[in-house]
Amino acid sequence: MQSRAPCTRAEWEQAHPGLDTSSMDIVGPLKRAQALLELALEPYFAGSPVTPSELDIMALIRHADPPMIARQIAMDMGRSSAAVSKTLDKMQRRGLVTRRANPADRRAAFIELTDEGARIVDTVFPTQIAIEARVFAGLDQSRRARIVAGLTELVETLDELHRAAPSREALLASLKPEESHSSGREAGH
Repeated sequence: MQSRAPCTRAEWEQAHPGLDTSSMDIVGPLKRAQALLELALEPYFAGSPVTPSELDIMALIRHADPPMIARQIAMDMGRSSAAVSKTLDKMQRRGLVTRRANPADRRAAFIELTDEGARIVDTVFPTQIAIEARVFAGLDQSRRARIVAGLTELVETLDELHRAAPSREALLASLKPEESHSSGREAGH
């Protein structure tokens, strides 16, 4: 089934003339691809001892040397420190990770997998990778290379944006549109 993103973009352009909707050509398919991948993995994670977010963290720290701190995990994953900290707290309560004192910075503990956490990630992550491999099996090497190149460029662009902004507030201020657009009330939204 065809995505509605192009139609939705046209509708937004009509309702808000002058609004730059060009990002919808990137964001719409990206969100749809993520949602479809999550749907493909959903049956597997329904019986898994960890959530996809927990597994992402566990896979990242499984072979980290030196051990990582929560802030670095958040940066590497492109998630907020608060979200990662909340997930780590839940994982620690369930005995999947430990926090070990960092002698260089008492405020930033090292995050490490417990034996149980390592056992789970060593079992669950390879299965997730196998499912993802089946999902993308229909892509030949040329198409894969183009997709990887495009996604790499997108991630680099977004990373640059986040590195250039010293804080969340500065990032939000840098993204505000130059002109104020109507809130949509006039268009019946």
